[in-house]
Amino acid sequence: MSPLLILTIVLSYFGVILLISYFTSRNANNESFFVGNRKSRWYIVAFGMLGASISGVTFISVPGWVQSTQMTYMQMVAGYFLGYLVVAFVLLPLYYKLKLTSIYTYLDVRFGNSSYKTGASFFLLSRTLGAAMRLLLVAKVLQITIFDQLGIPFYLTVVLTIVLIWLYTFKGGIKTIIWTDTLQTLFLFSALVATIIIISKDLNIDFAGTFNIVKDSDMSKVFEFKNWNSTQHFIKQFISGALITIVMTGLDQDMMQKNLSCKSLKDAKKNVISYGFAFIPVNILFLSLGVLLMIYANKNGINPELIKGDNLYPYIATNLLGPVVLILFLIGLMASAYSSADSALTALTTSFTVDILGTKNKTEKQIKKQRILSHLLFSLLMAVIILVFRNKDKTIIDAIFTIASYTYGPLLGLYAFGLFTKYQIIDKASPFIAVASPIICFIISYLLKKQIDYNMGYELLLLNGVLTFLGLLIFKKK
Repeated sequence: MSPLLILTIVLSYFGVILLISYFTSRNANNESFFVGNRKSRWYIVAFGMLGASISGVTFISVPGWVQSTQMTYMQMVAGYFLGYLVVAFVLLPLYYKLKLTSIYTYLDVRFGNSSYKTGASFFLLSRTLGAAMRLLLVAKVLQITIFDQLGIPFYLTVVLTIVLIWLYTFKGGIKTIIWTDTLQTLFLFSALVATIIIISKDLNIDFAGTFNIVKDSDMSKVFEFKNWNSTQHFIKQFISGALITIVMTGLDQDMMQKNLSCKSLKDAKKNVISYGFAFIPVNILFLSLGVLLMIYANKNGINPELIKGDNLYPYIATNLLGPVVLILFLIGLMASAYSSADSALTALTTSFTVDILGTKNKTEKQIKKQRILSHLLFSLLMAVIILVFRNKDKTIIDAIFTIASYTYGPLLGLYAFGLFTKYQIIDKASPFIAVASPIICFIISYLLKKQIDYNMGYELLLLNGVLTFLGLLIFKKK
């Protein structure tokens, strides 16, 4: 397919997004940007959050995971739902009770300013890295399918990607994103289901045949109970899934900002539980797609090196399944990647404006100026990170969860200590504890691998949180 035709499709897609942004950002103010005036409908938020949670990483990496870990990712997805219940019934009531704009304000109320700044800083670090890694995927695919053939260098692709996101988020913020995410989620699922249907027809199988061929495949293994050293062991995956959801949703300004835009706590709970449950069938579809793609690749004798890991879906969709699948793939990829990145950029802007720069005793005009500059700052920072990590070979979804294990662990410890104890702490010790815990985790992980060949998976997150909790306990006030 002509690169110019593909480019036209991409620009048309963004034309629709910018049109939505225009209508939703009229008469926008700082409250619109931060919490959508707290008037969002819960079912609209839930549907949009499903797409934002999936991101371009899930769209590409999860199908590719079946090669190395079969369908054991579903063990983690089951843990996700437990985590969503904790978010709905433990964290959301707290946030609504305190009427928070930034969820890290809780740490200020509970412990003091140093703990508050520490929690916000760890979020900013983790979400900036995570959002940049997610955008890296879509930038690479756009480069291969469009811009290489037009002679446009990768760094310009990255700049274009960031600029487009900035254009439709800088004014309306969360109020705009609620609606753009809804549209992008619709595009994402349409692309996913349509691709499964098309590849099934190419393999000459009907719906029942598709179900059976996936079920009977060697890649359909879901549970791992025998090998405790494996990072795919059920207990490790299930507990890690629950903890990752608690920290990457419940302790994450990005995801909670949308929940806080709902009209009431009751609506916010409905939102979290409904989209948390929907994660289960959605990820089954993504993993099933991965199995079908591998069956297709084996049937057509494709070189395994060309479809390794994250390359599985992009390579087959862009080279072998025809123009319809290519268009669906690009639309689905853009929808998933941008629905995640735009909300991340808004959350980073909100947290930096409210938590780091501060809004107390400042006028609406001063806050707006801070917000616009922060928005620009994080846009540039994400572009730099993408360019730095562009040649890394590690599966990106794995990289994101590993980053989360190190950077969200201190947040897990801080919130657990605040919620489940009544102790006060020496507030100024918080930054040192929060930095020391990930370092100790890294050393422990290294020694376990070297001494007994034990591979620590995402249980690093639990260990990190426990070490932070113990550190705070040591430095509690008498």
